Amino acid sequence: MSPDFDRTDPHAVRLAARAGVLTGHTANLAPGRVQANLAILPAGLVHDFLRFCQRNPKPCPLVAVSEPGDPMLPMLGRDVDIRTDVPRYRVWRDGALVDEPTDIRDLWRDDLVAFLIGCSFSFEEAMLADGLPVRHIEQGSNVPMYRTSVPTVEAGPFGGPMVVSMRPLTAAQAIRAVQVTSRFPAVHGAPVHLGDPAAIGIADIGRPDYGDPVEIRPGEIPVFWACGVTPQSVIEHARPPFSISHAPGHMLVTDLRNSAVAVM
Repeated sequence: MSPDFDRTDPHAVRLAARAGVLTGHTANLAPGRVQANLAILPAGLVHDFLRFCQRNPKPCPLVAVSEPGDPMLPMLGRDVDIRTDVPRYRVWRDGALVDEPTDIRDLWRDDLVAFLIGCSFSFEEAMLADGLPVRHIEQGSNVPMYRTSVPTVEAGPFGGPMVVSMRPLTAAQAIRAVQVTSRFPAVHGAPVHLGDPAAIGIADIGRPDYGDPVEIRPGEIPVFWACGVTPQSVIEHARPPFSISHAPGHMLVTDLRNSAVAVM
């Protein structure tokens, strides 16, 4: 990743993505600002997907929804263009991943609606401030994410397994992490599982379905949070003719402050 932009300024981060300078993951960029997962769907599927998010607030806490056909999201910050400001996108056709571009201007249509979903990168700032370790930030890698056997609540064609992100912690740290992240329900809130990965259908903790593996040290347990990549597993399940998402870990960095999504 090029150092030639201000990694603390959310607008500069978006401009770097727009220019193709930033194409990697956004963990630890623009500290203090809300980052968002992305799902873009045709208008005909919007009501079903909105109901899906409402029924599954842990993996899919909505931050914003665009107007049909309008790529600009002024409620999320200055000059936010959803077609260019995510470092890497995923394009899906009939539920199959067909491309991972860094710009979707040539794919934009008048019937598309963008859903922005809360991201766990926001509560990581609170964890770090409390002295809790965040291993993928320590390692300079993307967060590990896993498909689980935990079903989501269906709405129309949308359903399928929940995706979770994982951070290894000691038992005492995990208790504190529950307390800290519970303050952030708009960005997934408290963990959904602690300990045995097999209990939620994860066969190999060393092989995440998305992101990068991280070290789990002696005395640590894996702690799992609901993840905003869940819509991507749902898209594969629903097989809509056309949809777009972010590449896992490659978020839209907004101007919103993390403090604004805390409940106390």
